[in-house]
Amino acid sequence: MDIRPLTLSDIEQCASVYMQAYNQPPWNYNFTKEKAIKYLTEYADRTRFVGFVITEGEAIVGAMLGHSKTWWTNDLIYVDELFVTPNSRGKGYGKKLLDHVENYGMDQGYEVITLMTNKHMPAFEFYKHIDYIHAEHFVFLFKPL
Repeated sequence: MDIRPLTLSDIEQCASVYMQAYNQPPWNYNFTKEKAIKYLTEYADRTRFVGFVITEGEAIVGAMLGHSKTWWTNDLIYVDELFVTPNSRGKGYGKKLLDHVENYGMDQGYEVITLMTNKHMPAFEFYKHIDYIHAEHFVFLFKPL
């Protein structure tokens, strides 16, 4: 197991991992390979992109894609996506990725890591279990078009 920075050349393999992770219950997304590549590339193309992959040998088995943001006190890291192949779940890889991001953030002088997840999905309990705080004072709003 190794963790390294995510590069644009990793996107196609990350798209396959993303589809394995989310095109099944409980998420039941229906990403095509082309759409998953486009989706992840949009994150990687950001000016302040932060991303890492976790590998077993040469195979990518998980990834974190995010970006850094300026904040009035100090910059922060926003985690846009975190995913691990179903076969690699339960090995602590998601936690290892986030630990790596935390260490990277501390080394770079960031103040906080933020993310958003669905409180009705397994990821919510995962994040709470590894000491992420449920900020109940924040509200996520949307408007269908």
